[in-house]
Amino acid sequence: MTINVKAFFQATNPGKALFQDNQELEKKYYIDFSCVRGGQIIEDLKDNIALWSPDEPTCQLFTGHIGCGKSTELWRLKQQLEAEDFHVVYFESDKDLEMGDIDVSDILLTMARQVSQSLHTLEEVKIEEPKGLKSILNGVSKLLHTELDISAEAEFGVPGVGQVKVDQEGLEFVALGIGKITAKAKASPQLRSKLRDYLGPRTNGIIETINQELLEPAHEKLKQYGKNGLVVIVDNLDKVDSSPKPWGRPQPEYLFVDRGEQLASLHCHVIYTLPLALRFSNDYGTLTQRFKSTPQVLPMVSMELRDNSQCVEGMRLLRQLVLARAFPNLKPEQRLEKITEIFDSEETLNHLCQMSGGHVRNVLRMLNEAIKKQKGLPISRENLDKVIQNLRNERTLAVEDEEWELLRQVAKTRKVTGDDGYQRLIRSMFVYEYRDDEGSWFDINPILKNTVELNY
Repeated sequence: MTINVKAFFQATNPGKALFQDNQELEKKYYIDFSCVRGGQIIEDLKDNIALWSPDEPTCQLFTGHIGCGKSTELWRLKQQLEAEDFHVVYFESDKDLEMGDIDVSDILLTMARQVSQSLHTLEEVKIEEPKGLKSILNGVSKLLHTELDISAEAEFGVPGVGQVKVDQEGLEFVALGIGKITAKAKASPQLRSKLRDYLGPRTNGIIETINQELLEPAHEKLKQYGKNGLVVIVDNLDKVDSSPKPWGRPQPEYLFVDRGEQLASLHCHVIYTLPLALRFSNDYGTLTQRFKSTPQVLPMVSMELRDNSQCVEGMRLLRQLVLARAFPNLKPEQRLEKITEIFDSEETLNHLCQMSGGHVRNVLRMLNEAIKKQKGLPISRENLDKVIQNLRNERTLAVEDEEWELLRQVAKTRKVTGDDGYQRLIRSMFVYEYRDDEGSWFDINPILKNTVELNY
């Protein structure tokens, strides 16, 4: 079997989550890391909905380092809940929202749009005209008549469909009207400011309207249709920028702590991703009270154990992540016989896995860059080391003087505290979180371990 280098290169795209395109092929790419990540985290999220509270709304939080595989796991969760007869609406928030400047009203409107659009595809689910939501949209249209026009018979461009003429009846108007508002707001700070001034004081009323006109009727209609209810998965909110609001409050704390109670007030099952650094915030206790739940954490794949010995199972599974992208149709043991078709030696594959620190996206990123550097296969240790050195240079430039001292402390103690400096280490991915039977522990990103500054 000869490897198609271009196909292998595309299969190692670090920016693409599994299960979004060719689901049958991507099932073969998927590796279950739960045994080296501290347990069945997705099972817990599913059980909280399907087993323990199918008829009562739940609000759950899911976090982990950016790129550790959360989106892939959420797609698996979507499939599992659909198999349990739930109607699941999954969307990536950063496609609709400006992550550097988000308010609760933006999230609420985007959720209303996504749910309306999804329900509209179900011919059997008919919901009465959402007059309150239409009134909100018409109020926005009147306020912003020079920037935005939602007319009685507007034409909206829908990806994959083209121009669609819509009247003011039903979910079509809500979905496409909000889509037009959010698209313009994402591109214009001035428009976002005007919208916040208008929508901010009305937030509680907007929540009540969404619940009464959209979510509660959807739940009842779905039950009549033979479904168990509605689940909304809001992905990529963990990417929200940490910059402060104009009054000085960091944006993540503002959204999930100050306004968390509103985010948790929707009458359907909701799962939000949130920034991992919030787990180390002084406001973490308040956050868990607002949401009445503790965030589920997806840690890194363990490459080492607490005592610095190698995690054999973690290494075995991460090697399979790489090999499955080249040989998806082979059994795991058969793939091992093909290592030297991709790398000049087995040790080079092991080094790739070790230097990733168990960060799934970084494994793929380094592999993807090494294929380009090699301009083919097999990848040599020399070219892999060049890729690693480039990444090390990028990371080193971003570390401030006081952060090096914090990193030395993490190396000694394997702990992270709630200090602001440690939050920066987590947010910048200078430090990774792992989990075993004893709980969480932390280690330095392997890319930084051999730097002169760390060992000074």
